[in-house]
Amino acid sequence: MAVQVVALIGSLRATSSTAALARAVARAAPGQVAVDLTIDLGALPHFSPDLDVAPLPPAVAALRAAIGGADALLVTSPEYAHGMPGTLKNALDWLVSATEPIGKPALLVCGSPGGAAHAHAQLAEVLRTMGLPVIDGGAHVFSRARLDAAGEVADPTLHAHLGAAVAALVAAVAAATA
Repeated sequence: MAVQVVALIGSLRATSSTAALARAVARAAPGQVAVDLTIDLGALPHFSPDLDVAPLPPAVAALRAAIGGADALLVTSPEYAHGMPGTLKNALDWLVSATEPIGKPALLVCGSPGGAAHAHAQLAEVLRTMGLPVIDGGAHVFSRARLDAAGEVADPTLHAHLGAAVAALVAAVAAATA
């Protein structure tokens, strides 16, 4: 069964360790799973209900279309001031009134140098409130120090954990479509 996953990466930083986590999930995914890492959350306008009408802002329409064509979501996030980044919250606000994400499993993986338990808990609550079954990929103590020279996750234990999380996501997609 082919599984399409759209990644929402919570950091806009060019050398983001959160983006490295998303790439590691994509590499850990079995061959039948394709992870779209191209969504640019920075292109979204600030959420306003006044703008959440037809025609939608182009970046919002593109985000919703990508999610509408996917089977699942991957949400990776750092922790900023004990919470999720504003850019990620803004993207989720654009999706609250949308039908495209409802019922789609979401793999949640968070990581920051001091840990990411607060952002992880916040995101899990928001995703569940939005009607997405959450697959827990963990809140990790994670920094650029855990990346190799190419900026990729180098920890085999973390790779194994992410592989198991992707397997759980694939199982959740299969159960949702059965």
